Amino acid sequence: MGALDDLAVLFKVLMHPTRLAILEILRQGEECVCHMEATLGLRQAYISQQLSVLREAGLVSVRRDGWNIFYQVTRPEVYDVIDAARAMLPKSSQRRMAAFMLAPKSGACECPKCQVQVAA
Repeated sequence: MGALDDLAVLFKVLMHPTRLAILEILRQGEECVCHMEATLGLRQAYISQQLSVLREAGLVSVRRDGWNIFYQVTRPEVYDVIDAARAMLPKSSQRRMAAFMLAPKSGACECPKCQVQVAA
């Protein structure tokens, strides 16, 4: 059942709410860990732990730029899976999820990318 086992592993990776939130943040493009920390209101170490799981699954990759570390999705087709699952949710859950993604950041991100956006 190798193929089914592989599929089950993918679903296990996607089964965690924080990992799903990280993927939603990365839907718009690469982001730094400090941006995710500010957006999610979680500790950097915890976010890094979840990013490690996503990296091991081959869903995200990392890019270093000086002191900053940026992550991006390497398998954008994962959003087809997420969107299909979201479509199966009750409308109230879909609205809560949309509201979560539109909520303002809980803190300020100090990375150069975010600072350029603030200055603009």
